[in-house]
Amino acid sequence: MRALNESAENYLETILILSKKLPVVRSVDIANELGFKKSSVSVAMKNLKAKKHITVTEAGFIYLTESGREIAEMIYERHQLLTSWLTFLGVSPETAAKDACRIEHVISEESFDAIKRHVKS
Repeated sequence: MRALNESAENYLETILILSKKLPVVRSVDIANELGFKKSSVSVAMKNLKAKKHITVTEAGFIYLTESGREIAEMIYERHQLLTSWLTFLGVSPETAAKDACRIEHVISEESFDAIKRHVKS
């Protein structure tokens, strides 16, 4: 399932987060959230659409497909758990969020599952 690069995973996670806050997600919303140019977001959306992780309507509304949602939810779960764990360990919330964002893309499923079991026990 994880044949995407960090950037693509971040886009999917952002679409998921925005879809929880907004009635519809558009490229401009993603660009504003991430601080990127709309043209950069458009290229990324084209790539995610080609990999069948999103669909884009005629009106420009972006929706996660089942595979896109699975990846986005996995990354989002990692981000939330790692951020809260690092904060619990005494890391400032800002640093914890930044570090979690980097760790969430490189940590193995085995290591993340072990951390999750430990944190939840």
